[in-house]
Amino acid sequence: MASISSLGIGSGLKLADILDSLTTAEKAQLTPISKQQTSYTAKLSAYGTLNSSLAAFQTANTALNNADLFTATSTASSTTAFSATTTGSAIAGKYTISVSQLAQAQTLTTKNTRADNTTAIASADSTITFTAGNGKPPVSIGISAANSSLTGIRDAINKAEAGVSASIINVGNGQYRLSITSTNTGSANAVSIGVSGDSALQSFMGYNGTNTDASNGMSESVTAQNAKLKVNNVDIENSSNTISDALEDITLNLNDVTSGNQTLTISKDTSKASTTIKAWVDAYNTLQDSFAALTKYTAVDVGSTQDANNGALLGDSTLRTIQTQLKTMLSTSVGGTAYKTLSQVGITSDPSTGKLQLDNTKLQTALTNNSQAVKDLVVGDGKTTGITTNMATHMTDWLSSKGIIQTAKDGVSKTLNKLTDQYNAVSDRIDATVAQYKAQFTQLDIMMTSLNNTSSYLTQQFDTSSSSK
Repeated sequence: MASISSLGIGSGLKLADILDSLTTAEKAQLTPISKQQTSYTAKLSAYGTLNSSLAAFQTANTALNNADLFTATSTASSTTAFSATTTGSAIAGKYTISVSQLAQAQTLTTKNTRADNTTAIASADSTITFTAGNGKPPVSIGISAANSSLTGIRDAINKAEAGVSASIINVGNGQYRLSITSTNTGSANAVSIGVSGDSALQSFMGYNGTNTDASNGMSESVTAQNAKLKVNNVDIENSSNTISDALEDITLNLNDVTSGNQTLTISKDTSKASTTIKAWVDAYNTLQDSFAALTKYTAVDVGSTQDANNGALLGDSTLRTIQTQLKTMLSTSVGGTAYKTLSQVGITSDPSTGKLQLDNTKLQTALTNNSQAVKDLVVGDGKTTGITTNMATHMTDWLSSKGIIQTAKDGVSKTLNKLTDQYNAVSDRIDATVAQYKAQFTQLDIMMTSLNNTSSYLTQQFDTSSSSK
């Protein structure tokens, strides 16, 4: 079949141009389908943006939906010898504290040294047993004679998780000692070490807790001991330097002994709540900016084509549902608390933009005067009441795999698939029609070429006949 560019050469007709025009006219049928594909693709992308924007606000809402924010406290110590951390339920007040002794972990060190790390100590397979005074079952570790060097013993102990760690100390002059330290501080975590199977290894590292042999075994280079302190003149002893059970909802962290009495001050801290509320307001406003971009509308004259830059979700029911329900949750009055609306704690809504405005002074006053009431308004019981609790429930539903956003995305994807099938079917039909046109034009070109050739021949014959007369 002749190429398009060669159509009409023989006949002199502009068949190629005619075929191009017909092809363009046929392909115009694809334009409305392409426009729909572009529109729905933009809509699918816009739902992704909506999902991400809502998830970002959900993160800020989750952070605010925390009752401990509204009972938070800060700590101040008059010394670096101790510090403290609190939970949300700690009571503000002052405590007098003196620390007379820090908790220590026991460290045992061999009395005898070895000239290297790799030579075996034992001539027979042995068992090393660690027994702690804390009531936990003894831990036994098998040591083969071949693996009884300082390095072998150290590695075997550290792999066994026996409540101790082992290390090798280079004491100089090419001499080494084995050191064993309890994992936990406190006198109850001190260990005794029994060795069976080889007398040389027993003499080198056995320890029964008494130090009776001046030349063999291990000695206590650091004695296990408990922390000792007074809180408001009450004696306290603890195996750890981190003490969480002496003062309710307060954890003491001991760093050093004190010189006499020192003071720990627990104060009410409203900064955590106010900072988190501000972040929540900012996140909500960012979400509103996203809503505005997705529903952007540019007015045009009657009869004119709509602006192509309009938001992909302009007039979309899914976005409108989310936006309306969020607005309703913000404005709902909450009963059973001193503060029933967000406006009472300094959070108001701009009716023209939907964005929130925060009065920091009013919020600070509310948190200082009645942080519990602010918590009741914002968080509620954390299950069914409270603005952020209610929002959390709705956003979890909206963003779920069966939520309204995913349902909308699924609907658009289904439509796009149908449009793709429709586009392919129309495109195939156009290709077939154009192919038919081309075949017909090719036949016409052949026929016209033949007629033209015949006409030229007859004309030539007539001219010859006339000239011979």
